[in-house]
Amino acid sequence: MNATSPHGASSVSDEEIARFSALAEQWWNPSGPMRPLHAMNALRIDWACRHLPLRGRTSRRAKILDIGCGAGLASEALAKAGYDVLGLDASANGIAAAKEHLAACPLPEHAGPLHYRNGSAEDLVAEGSQFDAVVALEIIEHVTDPAAFMDMLAQLVGPQGTVIVSTMNRTLRSLAVGKIGAEYILRLLPVGTHEWRKFIQPSELGQYARAAGLRMIDIAGMMPGPTGWKETRDLGINYIAAFTKY
Repeated sequence: MNATSPHGASSVSDEEIARFSALAEQWWNPSGPMRPLHAMNALRIDWACRHLPLRGRTSRRAKILDIGCGAGLASEALAKAGYDVLGLDASANGIAAAKEHLAACPLPEHAGPLHYRNGSAEDLVAEGSQFDAVVALEIIEHVTDPAAFMDMLAQLVGPQGTVIVSTMNRTLRSLAVGKIGAEYILRLLPVGTHEWRKFIQPSELGQYARAAGLRMIDIAGMMPGPTGWKETRDLGINYIAAFTKY
């Protein structure tokens, strides 16, 4: 049984897990339902790596937890960047797809170790697990309690540990572009992928972080362009933030 969050409920939404489990087999298709994640992955990984520690407390590789890893898009990229990565997801189908892709397309020799696990943040917190950094990309808007989720991310890093979170801002523009435009007009995402009311404003994310003992050290917007996604000061739709533990 999964442990529960400090607020008394599991962070895992059965409805969300079922939705993404149904997409697991198509996760690695760059033209499939996850193509927005494929498109933004290089930018978010590059930005995250600029804020992640290169090493752990000794000369070992930094240990990174990629929580809500799906079928491993970010996990593989982080391992290729040299990190020791654990990809965690509550969807058994997603983890199966991640393992299958890793077996079919082995990482290069210079890559760090990469392992996958089916489970939740509560499982790792209950075990007392800690990492040099935790990466949570496009996941916090899908959990049941984002404040409790941030608290668990903080518990999963040691002192001066790093937490990276990317998500979507709750604005009228994100409703028009990220929800209506992406799901209903352009069909970039399956209908129902996002619930706009669960999008998180940067001020709210900062509040959750401070309550969890995390200090924001950087934040940037992410925006699609004609030559790919780019970093921007505009936080109106997609954004990514880095935090350090007090």
